[in-house]
Amino acid sequence: MSSLSTTAVLGPGPRTGLRGRLKLVVHQIRYEQLSFWRNPQSVSFTFALPVMVIVIFGAVFGGEQQDSFFYGLSGMQYFTPTVAALSVLGACYGQLAVTLSIRRQNGILKRLHATPVSAWTYFLGLLAHCVAVSVIDVVLVIGTGALYGVALPTHWAAIVVTLLLGVASFCALGVAVSSLISNSEAASSVVQFIQFPLLFISGNYFPIHSGLLNSIAGLLPMRPFNQALLGPFAQHTGFQWHQLGVLLAWGTIGTLIAVRRFRWDPRPE
Repeated sequence: MSSLSTTAVLGPGPRTGLRGRLKLVVHQIRYEQLSFWRNPQSVSFTFALPVMVIVIFGAVFGGEQQDSFFYGLSGMQYFTPTVAALSVLGACYGQLAVTLSIRRQNGILKRLHATPVSAWTYFLGLLAHCVAVSVIDVVLVIGTGALYGVALPTHWAAIVVTLLLGVASFCALGVAVSSLISNSEAASSVVQFIQFPLLFISGNYFPIHSGLLNSIAGLLPMRPFNQALLGPFAQHTGFQWHQLGVLLAWGTIGTLIAVRRFRWDPRPE
C-alpha cells in the first residue's frame, strides 16, 4: 500500500454539480494511479508475471505447429489469449479484493467515505485504474506472443468489447468478494482459494478436454472470458455472444452482491 494521503490528493470539493463531480472522478483516478505507480515492487510483479508465464509457455510450446490438443491451434496461439485473460483476472479481481480488504481494515475506506467522494466516484476511479493496468498487461502479453510467431489479431472491436466487459465483471466480483472477507490477513488466502481452481478448470494453464469440466467451467466467468478472447485472437471469429452473456451475468451478480454487502467500516474484532 502506498503512504499517499487520499485527502491530500482529493482535497475539498463540492458534492453537487457536474463539473465538481467530474473533477472528483479525475482526482480519484489520479489517486489510484499515483498509489499504484509509487509502489515499484507491486508494479514490477503485476507486469512481469504474465510476461514470465507466456515466456515459459513459449519455451515449452514454442513453434507454429498446430495440434489437436490445442483445438487445432499452436500452443502459443492458444496461450496468448488465455494468459491475457489471466492477467486481467489478476489485476481486476485478485488485486482489487485484497486492496479493498486492506483499506477497509486500515480505516482508509471509512475516512474516504466522510470526504466529498461518493461511492460511484470511488469505484469509477478503481475501474479506470483496472482498465489501465489490464491494457498494459494485455499489450505486453500480445507483444511477447508476437515474438514467438503469434499473428496480431484482426477483430479488434470484439477484443476491446470483451476486455472492457471482462474488466468490469471481474472488478464487480472483486468488490463482492472483498465484502465477504472478514479481515485483511485472510484476503490473499480467500482470493487464491477461488482464483486458482477457477483458472485450472477454465483452461488457462492447459486445455481441458473433459466434457463435464468444460460444462461446469462454462457456467463460471473465466472459461467464457477465455473463449470470448480465443475467437478473435486466434480463430478469426468476431463477437462470442453466448460467452459475453455469461460474463455479463456474473458481472451483474457481482454488482448486486457488492451493492448489498459492501462495507466502508472494518468489522468489529
